[in-house]
Amino acid sequence: MLDLIHPASAECVLEDMILDRFAGKIALVSSFGTESAILLHMVSRVDKNTPVVFLDTQKLFPETLAYRDELVARLGLTNVRSVRPSGKQLAAYDPDGRLWQKDPDLCCAIRKTNPLDEALEGFSAWITGRKRVQGGVRGNLNFLETGPDGRTTVNPLAFWDDEDIEAYFERWKLPRHPLEADGYSSIGCTTCTMRALPGEDKRSGRWAGLDKTECGIHLPRSFAA
Repeated sequence: MLDLIHPASAECVLEDMILDRFAGKIALVSSFGTESAILLHMVSRVDKNTPVVFLDTQKLFPETLAYRDELVARLGLTNVRSVRPSGKQLAAYDPDGRLWQKDPDLCCAIRKTNPLDEALEGFSAWITGRKRVQGGVRGNLNFLETGPDGRTTVNPLAFWDDEDIEAYFERWKLPRHPLEADGYSSIGCTTCTMRALPGEDKRSGRWAGLDKTECGIHLPRSFAA
């Protein structure tokens, strides 16, 4: 078994999962956020045609969409799939686009969880960029897990810390998300993302002021319509 804790093992792990263990049955799910370039770069070195699922909630920052396009072109990724929420569900549950104010969990289910579940049909595993250092429910991440959707979840960067992340960006001269320099350390939808304050953890700006730290794609399913 590979040394799962050593950061250098991440790309070897991806090779095993993409080319062998789950060949043709695995996808990378990427937000194209502040740290996403790392896994996207690694995957591009293993197989540029690996499916990459991007959840376009239709409430993302324009900078995120531009960053997606920049990385796709730079890394030569050939199988990026932008997935949007169901128009029927939006019409039924969020006709005015303000559901995030009243029920953020339901909003995330409609705009992220349900579209992801549909996009992953036919796949046996998916790759995430979650890390233990992000804290919360991620503090005890394992390298391989069985996710709430029953698929294998692969977390190649589970044991990486901030130094590992910075070193990788520097080594490969990867571009940073344009909003990172403006104080956004973790980026989701415009409606539910704020700048992190000095001394706060990187994800503190997500759903600030709410008892919510996850969008729901890594949690047990509670809504589907």
